[in-house]
Amino acid sequence: MRPFSPRSSPVRVWLIASLLLTALSWNRMLGAGDTITIRLGTLLPSGTAQHQSLQALAEEWQKLSGGSLKLLLYPDGRLGGESEMVKKMRIKQLNASVLTASGLAEIDQGVACLQEIPLIFRTWAEVDYVREKMRPMLEQRLRAKGFEVLFWGDAGWVRFFSKEPGVRPEDFKKMKLFTLSGDVRQAEIMKAIGYRPVALETTDILLGLNTDMINVVPVPPLIALAGQFYGPAPHMLDLNWSPIVGAAVIRRDVWDKIPPELQAKLRVACDATGVKFRTQSREESEKAVKVMEERGLKIHHVPPEAVAEWQQLADILNPRVRGSLVPEDDFDAVLRLLAEYRRSITTAQP
Repeated sequence: MRPFSPRSSPVRVWLIASLLLTALSWNRMLGAGDTITIRLGTLLPSGTAQHQSLQALAEEWQKLSGGSLKLLLYPDGRLGGESEMVKKMRIKQLNASVLTASGLAEIDQGVACLQEIPLIFRTWAEVDYVREKMRPMLEQRLRAKGFEVLFWGDAGWVRFFSKEPGVRPEDFKKMKLFTLSGDVRQAEIMKAIGYRPVALETTDILLGLNTDMINVVPVPPLIALAGQFYGPAPHMLDLNWSPIVGAAVIRRDVWDKIPPELQAKLRVACDATGVKFRTQSREESEKAVKVMEERGLKIHHVPPEAVAEWQQLADILNPRVRGSLVPEDDFDAVLRLLAEYRRSITTAQP
């Protein structure tokens, strides 16, 4: 019997064929020697820990792809507000973006359920539970509309930064309140209950505060610090109005050019970035409050007698949010999941 020879064995033939097919598949998707350049826009300010995490992800993608993928970052809203970035992705001027739920809602309205229901979430643990339960459904819907989710993140709790102090809902009715440009439904809801919304792009907030176009802006402390909003609006209400939740998304036609085996590696890197994003934003948000306080920010706590007033405002707003800003089924799913989580916590307590 002739001894085993790897040169003439069927195993070697199979290995060569497999390698050839893999190489052909790679070349068909990327093109021999091609480099895919992915342009990613974000409102995240340069120099923040989140921006640094994106830079680290870009380096990791290039390393994992052997240089065939290049992730170019455009922070600071250089490519416009979130509405503008969504439009640019749709006409293929932009490949990817990091968007809040407000921006994602322009692709699929259901994502708004994670952010647009006032005073519904009490803790980050609740936000995490609901997001992870709804994540598969939301990602499937975004995928069906041409976008692939790379990772989920958040940016802290929305607080009210104002030119004049305010601690009760009535205090803010005399002020001009920033609302996101293009979000007509939110502006209509606020007008209907007696508030004065002024629609602007996020990139115009500082100008709006300095020119008295707006008097109050609801944003997370991290964004207020980075954008220097606390200068012209030196009063902050210590009330967790709602979480800012978001995700990094990429156009599916771009993602599909990447071979599946490389996609799997990129997803591992993206998942790690998402965890880092969420951890960093929550830590930095509270640090941002301390930094701004040292620079003159005045923090106002909700008086005990006013707590019920804020809850009453949420009770008025949320029926209007349901079916308008947030689809009814998604709104109801959030309430159901929150009740489920809170029951589990109660049961687990000794």
